[in-house]
Amino acid sequence: MAGTDWGDRPLLLAVDADARQLGRIEGELQRAFGSDFRVRGELRCADAVEMLRGARERGESMAVVMVDDSFSDDERGTVFATVRSLHPEARRALLVPWGAWADQASARRILQAMAVEHINYYVLKPWTRRDELFHHTIAEFVQDWSRSEPANLREVVVVSDRHSARGFAVSDLLHRNRIPYPFRDRDSKLGQDALAHIGQTHGDVVVWMPAIGGTCLVDPTDTEIVEAWGFPTGLADDDRDFHLLLVGAGPSGLAAAVYAASEGLRTLVVEREAIGGQAGTSSLIRNYLGFSRGLSGAELAQRGYQQAWVFGARFVLMRDVDQLRREGDRFRAHISGVGEVTAQTVVLATGVSYRRLAVPSLEDLVGKGVYYGASVSAAHALTGLHAGVVGGGNSAGQAVLHLARYCELVHLVVRGPDLGESMSAYLVEAIAATPVITVHTNTEIVDGSGDGRLAKVTLRDRSNGQQQTVALDDLFVMIGAQPRTDWLPPEVGRDRFGSLLTGSDAAAADGWDQQRRRHPYETTVPGLFAVGDVRCESVKRVAPAVGEGSVVVSQVHQFLAAPHG
Repeated sequence: MAGTDWGDRPLLLAVDADARQLGRIEGELQRAFGSDFRVRGELRCADAVEMLRGARERGESMAVVMVDDSFSDDERGTVFATVRSLHPEARRALLVPWGAWADQASARRILQAMAVEHINYYVLKPWTRRDELFHHTIAEFVQDWSRSEPANLREVVVVSDRHSARGFAVSDLLHRNRIPYPFRDRDSKLGQDALAHIGQTHGDVVVWMPAIGGTCLVDPTDTEIVEAWGFPTGLADDDRDFHLLLVGAGPSGLAAAVYAASEGLRTLVVEREAIGGQAGTSSLIRNYLGFSRGLSGAELAQRGYQQAWVFGARFVLMRDVDQLRREGDRFRAHISGVGEVTAQTVVLATGVSYRRLAVPSLEDLVGKGVYYGASVSAAHALTGLHAGVVGGGNSAGQAVLHLARYCELVHLVVRGPDLGESMSAYLVEAIAATPVITVHTNTEIVDGSGDGRLAKVTLRDRSNGQQQTVALDDLFVMIGAQPRTDWLPPEVGRDRFGSLLTGSDAAAADGWDQQRRRHPYETTVPGLFAVGDVRCESVKRVAPAVGEGSVVVSQVHQFLAAPHG
């Protein structure tokens, strides 16, 4: 296990009415994980519930809970609901026998349980001694749990006040860059133990990196944090010329970096914030091909970053490309804090910026309880609090479901009359099945207040004008976004929303005088391409963005093969 430094060994719990099968499960768990975890088996769901309650009362940590598929829906549901409320960090799984994939009823139960977040996924029961597939599956659950359990000593530890705006911002930065960390409240025993261990008593935010030589940063900037972790934020003076400059490291930019670098193009990727872009804020992407259990946007982005880096792509993070111009057969770009670089081609994958609520009182509280586009994956810092989400899209739906695992009450505020108009059906059903979520349709936020930090908001019913005040500790705004293209020169064609014109749309907007056809992702400027959310009429989904990033590289190759054609 990865570093539990305080407290007893965490628990692995299996519930199965078949005593022989339960014994086999316990034996396999003990064999593979017994040195670091305590293994517990129960034959009845009622006994498992009592065990979970007792563990909570004793302050014991629960890592993984598995319940057999043969129990009734009510029995299983009671166990999983108890885990969610008393041990929100624990991973939950449905135990199914080999061959269950032939049973459509089992598939429906798994899908429904995942939709309402009763379970994270299913586990095939061990059928032989030393069943390595079973061990591997449980190990993945344990790894997921270990990254979110605050009591575990991770590669980075963040200590701050639970209401600190900067503390939440640092947690968000670390999560979106897939840097493993726990958040520890300064006033908690875990927080005090960490501060005493490193001999630190001052500072709003303390970032301790025991895996990086024990580095300790007090009130660091974002750049200082990523540099200490090892992410590059600059370039050497003799390392300034590239075949391809990629602006943005969201899914489309990362995909382009992987394919370009793997095919021998000297590639530079510049990202102004965190790897992953808007997708990096998604707590769970469930429908990405090949990841049947789902994965977070941050995990997908970090995998892409590592893949591109191994192939030789260069990265500069926490920097802006703020100027771009074409000089002869090359582009010259200026990177804030780094200087100028040149490239034969440029791919813009800058994504979008989040729209604002335009409520002055809330703008004054941004970063102090009001967050635009911030990840809710650091939700364990909000345990027992009241949170709100504004928005009717899938990202908003995923956010409220994740917050509901920790918060006492979650409000979802939607301007439209019907949540199903803009949100996937499985999310609508999951929200309806979660009692701590209150949905306010046909509603907008018109005011907010707090003594230096958000405390409450005022909701207005758009149909009758009636207002109500709701107490909130944190508000996450997910109401759409607009493309970041205002820094580009005027010759780069855009639509009325600022999205970049490419392919036939670009051809219709200007007089193309090149002796070749315009490439599908090429803008109005030869050799300048655009992919992902920044592109006009793009599909705002992760898979299409990855597809565009991979396809654009072939068009870059074609351009480089005939740069004057």
